[in-house]
Amino acid sequence: MKIVVCDAIDAEAIKALSQNHHVVDKSKASRQELLDAIVDADCVIVRSRTKVDREFFERAPKLKIVARAGVGLDNVDVSEANKRGIKLLNTPEAPTNAAAELTVGLLIALFRGIARGDRGIRRGEWLKNELLGEELAGKTLGIIGYGRIGRQVAKLASCLGMHVLAWDILGESISYAPASYVKLEELLSQADAVTLHVPLTPETRGFFNAEMFSKLKQGAYLVNASRGEVVDEDALYKALKDGRIRGAALDVYSREPYSGPLTQLENVVLTPHIGANTREAQRKAALQLVELITREPGG
Repeated sequence: MKIVVCDAIDAEAIKALSQNHHVVDKSKASRQELLDAIVDADCVIVRSRTKVDREFFERAPKLKIVARAGVGLDNVDVSEANKRGIKLLNTPEAPTNAAAELTVGLLIALFRGIARGDRGIRRGEWLKNELLGEELAGKTLGIIGYGRIGRQVAKLASCLGMHVLAWDILGESISYAPASYVKLEELLSQADAVTLHVPLTPETRGFFNAEMFSKLKQGAYLVNASRGEVVDEDALYKALKDGRIRGAALDVYSREPYSGPLTQLENVVLTPHIGANTREAQRKAALQLVELITREPGG
């Protein structure tokens, strides 16, 4: 089986797959070079960079498997894949801890003004007196989306002394300790910080809009490490400028790479979609893909 690696994955996974398959590493290739390489591919491996759209499928008539190292299939045209009978694989468990740790790191950065302090020193400013922070202990965290990552965030936040509330579109059936399940309006009004951990679906696109910001507790923080399109970035900008919320931290954006107006605000922490980008998570995702591909016919 010919396997084209479209985005960088752990070297051990490539080595393992190469024992029984013809593996071509095109993780540094341009879009056009990728399209040329997949003409006779049986399987492709992607992360988030490669857009597996109709054009992609049309250039790969032999394609049987699309394997994504990570959560979700946002960059894959699922309906087109289904029409063509192409098997879709992904590794939703692999980045759980990495994404949860980044979320907590962003919370700490917001509550303590870490990014602003760093920027100040680089500009020759000593902002010690301006950066009177707050501790996470004793604060209320509201988690929207209580799946694998949301539950891990709850565990970590609880260890830091936070009181954790959770809401999920699936309702109370998802309720697990240490979070207390509450209605969405109650969570928004009580939480000192809200973190988002929902997949991108028609229901969640633009979910956190101006109405949501109006229901947030005055002076709360927002962290989005799920999908960029979940948050209305214009509404977020207005809420930050108006002082409706105290600050926000984003790891994902509606368009990436991001270069929009949020970069102009001091009360925003921005990271370049690194939620799953740890050595441990990437290794785990890649090796899980090896297992999944091996189970498939011809694998």
